[in-house]
Amino acid sequence: MVETKHEQLVCFIILFLSLIGSSIAARTVPHEDVLEWVKKDSRRFLRANIRVGDLDRTIKFYTEFFGMKVLSRKDFPEEKYSNAVVGFGPQETNFVLGLTCHHNAMDKLDVGTAFDHFGITTQDIYNTVEKIRSNGGVITREPGPLTEGGTTIFAFVKDPNGYSFELLQRPPTPEPLCQMCINVFDIDRSIEFYNKALGMNLLLPKFNATEEQYTIAMLGYGSNLTETTIIELKYNYNVTQYTRGNGYAQVAIGTNDVYKSAAAVELVTKELGGKLIRPPGPIPKTKTKITASLDTDGFQTVLVDNQDYLKELKKQ
Repeated sequence: MVETKHEQLVCFIILFLSLIGSSIAARTVPHEDVLEWVKKDSRRFLRANIRVGDLDRTIKFYTEFFGMKVLSRKDFPEEKYSNAVVGFGPQETNFVLGLTCHHNAMDKLDVGTAFDHFGITTQDIYNTVEKIRSNGGVITREPGPLTEGGTTIFAFVKDPNGYSFELLQRPPTPEPLCQMCINVFDIDRSIEFYNKALGMNLLLPKFNATEEQYTIAMLGYGSNLTETTIIELKYNYNVTQYTRGNGYAQVAIGTNDVYKSAAAVELVTKELGGKLIRPPGPIPKTKTKITASLDTDGFQTVLVDNQDYLKELKKQ
């Protein structure tokens, strides 16, 4: 009889533990496939954050030559830094640039080589380039097509900090700040990461510029390449090392659910690499919910709750 009761107790404990395990699993495993959910999530590029050496000079360059507007500016004398946001439209609807200047380290900016360039559209690329040139700006590629007979006219210039900007001749578009390009080592793995973890679409087939020794892939949200912001992944042949620098910081992307977004990123990092560096949750001061991760090449992405982002903008 004692043995029977002991066996019953053991069975009860095993059953109890199995139920607990099932309950924990039910709470930790999403009710739907988060990788499928990512594809349906409402996402857009919100902001790219970069460090600059001279905030006034940078703002002057971006507003006078690129046509951007100053959307906000704040000085923090006690912390010895200043912030500004510039762009072509309101932050509620447009992709913008966040600029940070550290007052005691204005001469220590290192753009590095890992981040490649930003892209901006213009309706008169030749006039824009001449304005920049006549004011002492650096032109690294004269306006023209990539190949003879090509239809896309572009040029490259550098801002006062050393950041490279590609100017693209296009008709009016809702997103003139249309592109950011990063250098990667395994372009196929990077495409898969951005597709699975961040829900981006490959907007065009990969393009191999064999004479220039690089391959590029353009990814983003939506389907119209000329009316949205994209991230361009660039693989340079035979390049085995880049310098990270301290200039480019991260890109912020809106999401409807940072918790599901983080779960998707964690799943993908186990397969492809990368890392979740900030668990999902609210920022203490603003209560805005975010999560942050590194891609397979170490570039940082911050996913921001869409509603919280809009609420935060209204407080500014």
